[in-house]
Amino acid sequence: MTTYTRFIFGALAAVPLLPLLYFQGKRIRREVPTLPEAADPQGIAQPQFCQPFSLLCLGESTIAGVGVSTHQEGFSGTLAETLAQGLKRSVNWRVYARSGYTAERVKTKIVSKISEKQADLIVIGLGGNDAFTLNRPWRWRVQIRSLIQELRLRFPDTPIVFANMPPIKLFPAFTPVIKFVIGNLVEILGKTLAEEVKNHSNVYYRSEIITLEGWIKRYSIQADPADFFSDGVHPSGLTYQTWARDLGTGVMGEVVN
Repeated sequence: MTTYTRFIFGALAAVPLLPLLYFQGKRIRREVPTLPEAADPQGIAQPQFCQPFSLLCLGESTIAGVGVSTHQEGFSGTLAETLAQGLKRSVNWRVYARSGYTAERVKTKIVSKISEKQADLIVIGLGGNDAFTLNRPWRWRVQIRSLIQELRLRFPDTPIVFANMPPIKLFPAFTPVIKFVIGNLVEILGKTLAEEVKNHSNVYYRSEIITLEGWIKRYSIQADPADFFSDGVHPSGLTYQTWARDLGTGVMGEVVN
């Protein structure tokens, strides 16, 4: 079954659930607290090392650090520390992200605001908002392609890594109906992303679907599932740090050295 066929069958199956999805979504938005984005969106990891390395992180609320106080304890700061330790280089990092942004909005609202003229690595975290807004996979593919092309105008040789799609099926605040509809859609968007990046040189996608059991086993984490979420939707510091270390370890050797 192709990605598009899976989407069409999934959409047909979801039609009877749409009224329930609408009212449950409104209730969740009302009950889940609105958390601020993290402070301090740039920094230097391990400044004692030589050969400075430039890291840019772009995306939606997870990259914006919703759920933690500062980016230093979130995804981007932890990723920078992981890269610095592994590469033995100082890492200058900066975040360009906004809560609620889709791939299209990142391209139109964020890329033009990047002030850096050079970067050694660009990491992008997207997918949640595109799934929540019921974006179609063929439209998502065009928007991802356009985002890559826009970044290539500014950074023609920089490796671009798309982080794992958010594991929506694990979100404690979501009902089974929302997990089924939105969770399946985000996985379809992930498959579409995996297909699209193959058409671009030096562009990568961390396609592994995140599972808490996998992380707990891999990193011997002593925690309950609730500890991985700050509000039932957004990651906690534990999740940001585990996710960033996992991605950073995978990136080193495969993408940068």
